[in-house]
Amino acid sequence: MASDSRPIIIKRIRKVAGGGHHGGAWKIAYADFVTAMMAFFLLMWLLGSTDTGTRNGIADYFRTPLKVALQGGASSGDSSSITRGGGQDLSRLDGQVMRGDKAPKNRTINLQAAQAEVAREEAARMGQLKQRVESALDGNANLAAVRGQIRLDLTDEGLRIQIVDDQNRPMFDSGSARLKDYTREILRQIATVLNGVDNRIALSGHTDATPYSGGERGYSNWELSADRANASRRELLAAGLTEEKVLRVVGLAASLPFGAEGPLHPSNRRISIVVLNKQTVENLLQQAKEIR
Repeated sequence: MASDSRPIIIKRIRKVAGGGHHGGAWKIAYADFVTAMMAFFLLMWLLGSTDTGTRNGIADYFRTPLKVALQGGASSGDSSSITRGGGQDLSRLDGQVMRGDKAPKNRTINLQAAQAEVAREEAARMGQLKQRVESALDGNANLAAVRGQIRLDLTDEGLRIQIVDDQNRPMFDSGSARLKDYTREILRQIATVLNGVDNRIALSGHTDATPYSGGERGYSNWELSADRANASRRELLAAGLTEEKVLRVVGLAASLPFGAEGPLHPSNRRISIVVLNKQTVENLLQQAKEIR
């Protein structure tokens, strides 16, 4: 065949943008896959870190997505919902009370029970302290003769320790705030025990109703009772009592008789030391704030 009769073949090469395996489309797909896997593992981690009640709430939401819209509340576990199971604790089967200005009744009952438990514990501590004071006084042979003049009892304020006069054995010199030697010994023994507790104390001085010589407008039983209370405070401090423990020192004259023997009986002349419980201390401090 002649060379000029041969067919002419034209080859056209179609070029694709990016060129075969050198293109970047697969990178976009891979990035989408990695993002999806990260989201999946993040979801698994979040579900694994939540408690059973939260997971039950999430599952309940997806099972009944219209529950919130139909029955109220921001979510199926919201406390503003009045349906069964509503509240912060999603594992609860019974509805919980919505928060508001008024405390739930059960919370008030729990608070009262807690306060009662604290009061019982405080009373038990005061009872133990009473036994310790009694043991310290009974163990001192020098106080055997005056042991009957020391009265201990528990009151609403705390443990009350009273040192009373006897007909023939007064605590102070007549008409003065000078302590007798055995009164000093009593106060030293009490100070030793009281230093071992954190409670604060209150002291009060008392007299009988016999008018003090000097007239009503001069030095009277009010001043005398206050001076005797302060003299007792100074003796307690000298025996080692911490000064910060003393919260109140007052003189009450004959305003609070001791017993039924009458206002002139020697037992009305006494020093009262009250080891205050925490509630009484809080009340006194609150009263001081209100006065300000």
